[in-house]
Amino acid sequence: MNLNKVFATVQEASRELLSLSDQEINRILLAVADAALAKSDFILAENKKDLERMDPKDPKYDRLKLTAERLQGIAADTRNVATLPSPLGRILKDSTHPKGMRIKKVSVPFGVIGIIYEARPNVSFDVFSLCLKSGNACILKGGSDADYSNRAIISVIHEVLERFNVNPHIVELLPADREATAELLNARGYVDLLIPRGSSNLINFVRQNATIPVIETGAGICHTFFDRYGDVKKGAAIINNAKTRRVSVCNALDCVLIDGDRLSDLPALCRPLPQSHVVIYADPYAYNVLKGSYPDELLKEATEEDFGTEFLDYKMSVKTVQSIREAIAHIQKYGSKHSECIVTEDESRAEWFCRDVDAACIYVNVPTSFTDGAQFGLGAEIGISTQKLHARGPMALEELTTYKWIIEGEGQVRE
Repeated sequence: MNLNKVFATVQEASRELLSLSDQEINRILLAVADAALAKSDFILAENKKDLERMDPKDPKYDRLKLTAERLQGIAADTRNVATLPSPLGRILKDSTHPKGMRIKKVSVPFGVIGIIYEARPNVSFDVFSLCLKSGNACILKGGSDADYSNRAIISVIHEVLERFNVNPHIVELLPADREATAELLNARGYVDLLIPRGSSNLINFVRQNATIPVIETGAGICHTFFDRYGDVKKGAAIINNAKTRRVSVCNALDCVLIDGDRLSDLPALCRPLPQSHVVIYADPYAYNVLKGSYPDELLKEATEEDFGTEFLDYKMSVKTVQSIREAIAHIQKYGSKHSECIVTEDESRAEWFCRDVDAACIYVNVPTSFTDGAQFGLGAEIGISTQKLHARGPMALEELTTYKWIIEGEGQVRE
């Protein structure tokens, strides 16, 4: 396959998107949501082929798995995107030049957005819905683990687009091989923006090898700091939810930091975790406190590698700190600038934590599991940006637009 021809075809199709009204786009999105459910047997059968090739113990298995219930959620997210206001054509700035010209800053699509992702077939639906709503064509490069699922999903979307007489090349799925990845990373002149979604290894690889602009998303090494003024009941619920709600996602808890003055409360904070068979890698202080109160088979002594690890599993580390400064320093060293939490009843310390911790999302007495575009009222998300350029945190419609300047006059000339 000559991928440059594919890229050029998608780029040409992206220009056709500019003529679609928001009402037409919404009708297509609703039809895609309906088709996802109507074709659920087909999609789930193809997904099963992928699942049969993966060890159920693999942390990626949960991300790969589609169910009737998850397809219902995907369809609901797609319908929700259709209800959101269009991010296009917004006048971001409007002024009049001394010579009388009107100068406007107006939101517009990027054009073509490339997405590289691993075993997450839901991303195929999410990316398409957000890109269509924001006027962008998209080129998808999924992993081989989810290739049957992704191809089924894109075939369903293409059927809908053809029914609406819309160029189906506004969304293309590349082959699931490394050669396609290499070509996409270097598709200068065809792809305007590249967004990797997946492990830190994938993100680092894309950042280091791409010759087109990249927004880093995905890798989440998330901490919860239980402050000396924290409430145990709140802390236990927050830690349990952040760790066990869904371990394979980037907002899941990886490390609990506990103030040394509150070490005696650590068993109570961890009490719900054995129900989910959470393995704890504890530093010496925490290990001594937990020994005898936490199941022996689930309690391990921590090594340096256990801090700064995105577990994506029923595992977490515990680190004892002697001050809020030490907690912040630990997060600075080991965090990924994704989502961080403090449990405290002291308002000034909460403000200190929010001010000094460098991350896209900071939580006070709320679990990091809420880092999600839908939870933030953005509809489905395309990823969580952990960088500071252009977008930060959950990326949805507004983050998939750029802008252009439009200057209107009546023949004025510059002296």
